[in-house]
Amino acid sequence: MAASLKAVKKMKIDYNIDRVIYDAFIKTCTRKGFTASTVVEQFMKKYAETGQI
Repeated sequence: MAASLKAVKKMKIDYNIDRVIYDAFIKTCTRKGFTASTVVEQFMKKYAETGQI
């Protein structure tokens, strides 16, 4: 029998951020065609690999 892939486990992160900064971030992401979660996942991946953002 072939091994099946395990489901990707997601982590929910709670944080506080200024509403003006959040709105500007979301607006910039949508202009570039990204979702905010995609951008954050890329930052987390880079941080895991290099230890810096």
